[in-house]
Amino acid sequence: MKLTLSWLKDHLETDATLDQIVQRLTAIGLEVEAVDDKAGLRPFTIAKVLTAEKHPDADKLQVLSVDIGSGSPVQVVCGAPNARAGLIGAFAAPGTYVPGIDTTLSVGNIRGVESRGMMCSERELELSDEHNGIIELPEDAPVGQSYAAWAQLDDPVIEINLTPNHPDATGVYGIARDLAASGLGTLKQPAAPTFQASGECPVDVSLDFGDTPSLCPGFALRLVRDVRNGSSPKWMQQRLMAIGLRPINALVDITNYMTFDQGRPLHVFDAAKVQGDLTVRRARDGETVLALDGREYTLNPEICVIADDNGVESIAGVMGGEHSGCDESTTDVLIESALWEPLNIARTGRSLGIITDARYRFERGVDPEGMVPGLERATELVLELCGGQPTESRVVGYNGYTPKVVTFATTEVKRLTGLDVPGEQSLEIFQRLGFGIEGAGYIVDVSVPSWRPDVDGKADLVEEVMRMVGIDQIASAPLASHDAVNGRILTTLQIRTRNARRALAVRGMMEAVTYSFIPESQAKAFGGGSPSLKLANPIAADMSDMRPSLLPGLIAAAQRNADRGIGDVALFEVSGTYEGNVPDKQRRVAAGLRRGTATLEGSGRHWSGAAKPVGVFDAKADAFAVLEACGAPVYKLQVEAGGPSWYHPGRSGTIKLGPKVVLGTFGEFHPDTLDLLDANGPLAGFEVFVDAIPEPKQKATRTKPKLELSSFQAVKRDFAFVVERDVEAGSISKAALGADKKLIAGVSVFDIFEGAALGEGKKSVAIEVAIQPLDKTLTEEDFEALAAKIVENVGKQTGGVLRG
Repeated sequence: MKLTLSWLKDHLETDATLDQIVQRLTAIGLEVEAVDDKAGLRPFTIAKVLTAEKHPDADKLQVLSVDIGSGSPVQVVCGAPNARAGLIGAFAAPGTYVPGIDTTLSVGNIRGVESRGMMCSERELELSDEHNGIIELPEDAPVGQSYAAWAQLDDPVIEINLTPNHPDATGVYGIARDLAASGLGTLKQPAAPTFQASGECPVDVSLDFGDTPSLCPGFALRLVRDVRNGSSPKWMQQRLMAIGLRPINALVDITNYMTFDQGRPLHVFDAAKVQGDLTVRRARDGETVLALDGREYTLNPEICVIADDNGVESIAGVMGGEHSGCDESTTDVLIESALWEPLNIARTGRSLGIITDARYRFERGVDPEGMVPGLERATELVLELCGGQPTESRVVGYNGYTPKVVTFATTEVKRLTGLDVPGEQSLEIFQRLGFGIEGAGYIVDVSVPSWRPDVDGKADLVEEVMRMVGIDQIASAPLASHDAVNGRILTTLQIRTRNARRALAVRGMMEAVTYSFIPESQAKAFGGGSPSLKLANPIAADMSDMRPSLLPGLIAAAQRNADRGIGDVALFEVSGTYEGNVPDKQRRVAAGLRRGTATLEGSGRHWSGAAKPVGVFDAKADAFAVLEACGAPVYKLQVEAGGPSWYHPGRSGTIKLGPKVVLGTFGEFHPDTLDLLDANGPLAGFEVFVDAIPEPKQKATRTKPKLELSSFQAVKRDFAFVVERDVEAGSISKAALGADKKLIAGVSVFDIFEGAALGEGKKSVAIEVAIQPLDKTLTEEDFEALAAKIVENVGKQTGGVLRG
């Protein structure tokens, strides 16, 4: 949003300097991004050509003697066709930067004649595109004075970076209203239009949306006959050019001026080009319109249009059509002031790729109560600049504004911001901003004005007080100390998330951040795809569903690396997955995968031996590392063969705590899953459900127990059991470990044998049992008794017998 200082002072009575205004704007939330104080135009002065003689060596050049007000004329070589004795124009001395030609002047020598400066055209000063001759000023223009000051071109331009919650500040009047409310002057109330309208508007307007929701909450229209559409006055052109707009003609310039002055976009139709009455409706599929930017747009029923008997004349709230646009031949004009549904305007502009000042305002929400006054003010400007005879206005669809009412306690300002603002001062701020107050005491009802659609609750009202008092008035304060030393700040889930990330990074895996959206086919393949998880407005066609698993994104990321020559990658992500559209159906998951030879020991080829490809046990080790880092009771966990359908059925497992609580899955991926994801190569991965890990029991003290190390020598004993082929080795290890949990420090499998000598359907599993005496050296009888307990326990739980 750009505006000039003089434009602001049309609406604000203030003695504040430019610096004070800029500082106050930023303080009240209207952040000033840039200020152009027009210092670049200060060196240009008003000068008078005393004589003009033909250049001795150039037919199209003249040698001028120019009075610049210093008493000593200077010599200037000029090629302008209108240069002549007696002409008064704008002069640039050597050392002056000329913006239109991006050049700093110096004393020149043109075809052997010295030139000490330049007489400038409008384009060279970036005042317009005119460059066929130098600027011509009236005879009474004061020679020697600043050209910019005399022509009122030294008006500073302020550029504000508006946040989306301030549609009221998209007009200069709204900005002036905020400054006045902050105490930096008095808001000038605009005078009511005094023109006389006669007769009804002959063009009728209908809102035709059928059974669909209306996209036009209100529409106002007026016909003005016998206008003379020439150039707009110099003051209006200067203001429009200062904010980056190109003057076109008076009627169009008036609509642009109203857009920035009042934040009220308007549109003008050449009434002679409108056939019949106007209809506001949804576009028909495939309809086209040639817009004012010279491009043809294809429309659809999601777009609101203004149409007549000829077809579409305007893309509602975004851009008018070329066919009914106003030009110098326009004599009768229809002025339109309407309201549009903000979300529809945003979607229309985005789908068509159109960015206009009208769209910028309508998609944020314009003041509904400004629709008819905006039409009246625009009519007044048309009559003032173009003449004409106005008809009565025609208003359809508008049902008036019902203000939102927020019950507000003035003590909320102190509670939410720390600012100690008296209640009376808070209410006074609301009234200066245009809010209505009903009630007495510290709890009142505050009615929200029509130009503030962003205010919904008490926190919004507190923000209004805070920005008017000043955020800089909030005193800095240290964070309150906690009651307990080393008291925990993070939640259990936050701690586990950090620990999981650290554990996987330590294992040589790199963290990835993937999209939460995946294609429907992938969502269904990984247990999702329910209608409740489909996106209503996806950012891309292949991002239609919320992900039920982190693995599709990681597999795709690994494949992208492989396609670029990096086949050995190990990736992980700790983030959310979605099983439904309610909060308790969102899970925190730690997932990872390894591809190629990216094992924990290292990847790639080496002289001492090539690394093996990743497999199910690599994924299992990663999963258990996460579980241990998150505080899961690893020694109690059970691993069942098999996992979800996206894993290989014979090379996957499920980690459980008891029969029902599933803490994770791991394995190599099913070939069909890799085909669906267009991936290949050795791939193994896992998922650990971090939020499913039970909370640890609270300890009586945070002090770590003392370290107790046995002084007795550890002993290892080997056992080989013959079991049925389908018995898992892990169940044998678990049974052996349970024989005596105090003495047995660990069990590991070191050999598996199958052969005819064992019998049909049999196998031999050999285990190594580590025995750690605690309080005495074990005797042979003690070892025999322990071995007997191990054999008995394995026999009971697995049916295994000692191999002979």
